[in-house]
Amino acid sequence: MTTPLLVPFSHGERGMADLLGGKGANLAEMTRLGLPVPPGFTITTEACREYLRTGHRPEELDGLVRQAVVALERSTGRTFGEGDQPLLVSVRSGARFSMPGMMETVLDVGLNDALAERLAQRQDPRFVWDCYRRLVEMYGRTVLGAPASVFDAMRSEVLAAHGVTSPAELDATGLRALVRRYRRALVAETGEDLPQDPWAQLTGSIDAVFSSWNSPRARLYRSHEGIPDDLGTAVTVMQMVYGNTGPHSGSGVCFSRNPATGDAAPYGDYLTDAQGEDVVNGSRATVPLARLADLEPTAHRELMSHLSTLEKHYRDLCDVEFTVEDSRLWMLQTRVGKRSPAAAFVLAADMAEEGLITEDEALVRVDGHQLESLLHARFDVPEGTSPLVTGLPASPGAGAGAAVFDSATAVERRAAGEDVVLFRTETSAEDLPGILASIAVVTARGGLASHAAVVARGFGRTCVTGVSDLVVDEDAREARTTTGHVVREGDLVSVDGTAGCVYAGALTVRPSPVAGGLAEGDGAAGTGAPATTAMAAGTTHDGVVLRAVRRLLAHADRRAAVRVRVNAETAPEAAQARAAGATGIGLCRTEHMLLGERRELVERVVLESGADEALARIEALALDDFTGLLRAMDGLPVVVRLLDPPLHEFLPDPTDLAVEVARLEATGAVVPEEVQSRLEATRRWAEANPMLGLRGVRLLTVHPELVDAHVRALVTAAARLADEGLDPRPEVMVPLVSDVAELASARTHILEVARQTAHDLGSERPAPRVGVMIELPRAALTAGDLAELAEFFSFGTNDLTQTTWGMSRDDAQASFLTSYATSGLLPEDPFVTLDQRGVGELVRIAVDRGRAARPGLELGVCGEHAGDPASIRFLTGCGVDYVSCSPPRVPVARLEVGRATVLQQGVTASDSR
Repeated sequence: MTTPLLVPFSHGERGMADLLGGKGANLAEMTRLGLPVPPGFTITTEACREYLRTGHRPEELDGLVRQAVVALERSTGRTFGEGDQPLLVSVRSGARFSMPGMMETVLDVGLNDALAERLAQRQDPRFVWDCYRRLVEMYGRTVLGAPASVFDAMRSEVLAAHGVTSPAELDATGLRALVRRYRRALVAETGEDLPQDPWAQLTGSIDAVFSSWNSPRARLYRSHEGIPDDLGTAVTVMQMVYGNTGPHSGSGVCFSRNPATGDAAPYGDYLTDAQGEDVVNGSRATVPLARLADLEPTAHRELMSHLSTLEKHYRDLCDVEFTVEDSRLWMLQTRVGKRSPAAAFVLAADMAEEGLITEDEALVRVDGHQLESLLHARFDVPEGTSPLVTGLPASPGAGAGAAVFDSATAVERRAAGEDVVLFRTETSAEDLPGILASIAVVTARGGLASHAAVVARGFGRTCVTGVSDLVVDEDAREARTTTGHVVREGDLVSVDGTAGCVYAGALTVRPSPVAGGLAEGDGAAGTGAPATTAMAAGTTHDGVVLRAVRRLLAHADRRAAVRVRVNAETAPEAAQARAAGATGIGLCRTEHMLLGERRELVERVVLESGADEALARIEALALDDFTGLLRAMDGLPVVVRLLDPPLHEFLPDPTDLAVEVARLEATGAVVPEEVQSRLEATRRWAEANPMLGLRGVRLLTVHPELVDAHVRALVTAAARLADEGLDPRPEVMVPLVSDVAELASARTHILEVARQTAHDLGSERPAPRVGVMIELPRAALTAGDLAELAEFFSFGTNDLTQTTWGMSRDDAQASFLTSYATSGLLPEDPFVTLDQRGVGELVRIAVDRGRAARPGLELGVCGEHAGDPASIRFLTGCGVDYVSCSPPRVPVARLEVGRATVLQQGVTASDSR
């Protein structure tokens, strides 16, 4: 069957989103539900893809569009671009996944000079010229490519001449003058004018929407959101309805529940005598949705009913655009609404509680990135500290940084490693790079449904909008408050997106209540019971959010096929991680126990200056540390990795020693024998490439006494705790193994030391299990051989990524990785999200070959990727038994391993991207 190029609203449905785009599919669905949708049709994504391939519309498309417009004329009783009641249309983009503000829209298509003059004589002339100035500006900018600054300049001149501050205050004469100025500027800038043929306007607008799919901002948005580049956009063509006909008309954006908090009450903005663009661009102050009940009670009742219908039908938060035309309600769009991280958890938990969705659906409607943002710290505002300004809490969170006033500066300063806060009068799609680069966004205009608010919530950026006491002056690089305070570029500011406050300076932060609540423990298993009475009662919004997080984490635990462990070296962080849900320690890095002043102990062993005393000290320190860890993790596994870092990290810098010797010799002083000896020994051990030199199992082979000290300490700690009636479960992991012979030698030595230590203690406990860290490509490829001896594998994905890619994590991220990412050479940093095609393939090979050799082989992952949501989903699919991450990311990993199981079983969520 040939894929259709055009589908009327009445012939489509929600399941056709791939073909009709999200907007077209949802308009068709609302039409099927009997909601008041203006008639129209959708040009499909197939037509867009052919346009992008060939550079022109499909040959048959123009004929199909004419037929569809004729059908519109019959259904409305109006003629396109003609008559006293002409049919005018809107032309809007509508991709499969929501991309708010990233592509183009043209309103009032079909209006021209002759028709405007005719209509102005027969109806309100101000309304007519307001529609015409919108068409000229949108068409000129979108289709003809005139810069927005051209229209901004003309608008400012006309407004100043008429003594007003916005087009909404211009009368018909002023609006007509603005149209003339726009037209002259358009011709001067582009050499073209607005076509007077309505059909030329329509086809030009369709082409512009198609082309906008590949605009820089749209491509950047898709890259950030992981939306494929080959989908294309649909185009919806709909009869215009007008919110700008007078006091009984208006436009609004609303949500079936609060998208910032998740509160179960409709929420939104409304603007009288306005078209929809005025609501989202922040050019005029909106009123809360509740005011519509007073302004237009009938329309408000109908809207509330439709919101309820849509939420029950879609079983999710619905975002709706609507227009009231002379007291009559029209529904212009619906989609699954974007929501803040806090709202995502509250909405999912509440809807599961209400029976609107299943627990599995609730779980897949949230993700680890959202939870991670809830675990971030918040500002600790000193008593008596007043904000510079307050606005609307558009996107929760706390962000402090240097003030900047345009997108390019935000990107530049962020690339230099600086946190920045973007100040704008209002944002537009052109500000997307700056929003992504900023830690927080502040706008003087706009509501909770404005462009800044929607995009910031979607990206997890802190945002405050509608700061009416703030004047942002981009040219002067400053923002002025009505109280006289000036924020200049580079000044430090703190933005509280939860409270809607902006403070001078960089405030200190306090831990997230969600993180603190989870660290106290999850309460009764499976109940989501919070840890404190106040939280349990849900007396604060923090309590509501924590309760929702607990509920979904509890369900994730029930569904998870993979366990979550923690990377920890101290008893306090181990205890905290256990309270947060960790099921053991997957990586205890013994080198972390030898930091600071302890570092010289390894140096003394290697350089043989008091080696016996140093080894005794290492063993004593390890005994204390291992005892604390095993006690905190009683009954759970604790994997201790033997020394892994390069040897040079424990030795003095030979260059520093040489400089010291040279200085002494230059002054005629006698060089102490100890200094000279250390220099010679250090030079002996110096390596050109220490990351691939004497480290891991190689160091332990050369200096087995370091193994002895740690193994004795581990066995002793376990024996003592067992004598107390506890259940310690220590395991030993051998690092940087590349060949089975290395593992065989190390394993034999470890077991001999363990057995001898147990014998000396009179303990009958079995020796610890011995496993291997898979962090070299050769280890992955020879996993079958290693599994003959290893009782478990743990993938060290940090080094596995370094050695597979042939790049240093530290050096690459400081030098070329940023350029690679911004230029598109790499879709994402392989040290942040696991490279599935390369490193991931090595993991799969090792899993398959290891399990083939030893069917019961336990498999874990302990690199940084074990805390990254996208990586966790991939690793779960590889068949690992556990992931082990840093303590703060334990809740994130718990959520993701549960989600991964559910997603693998085919449960999906409504798309809120």
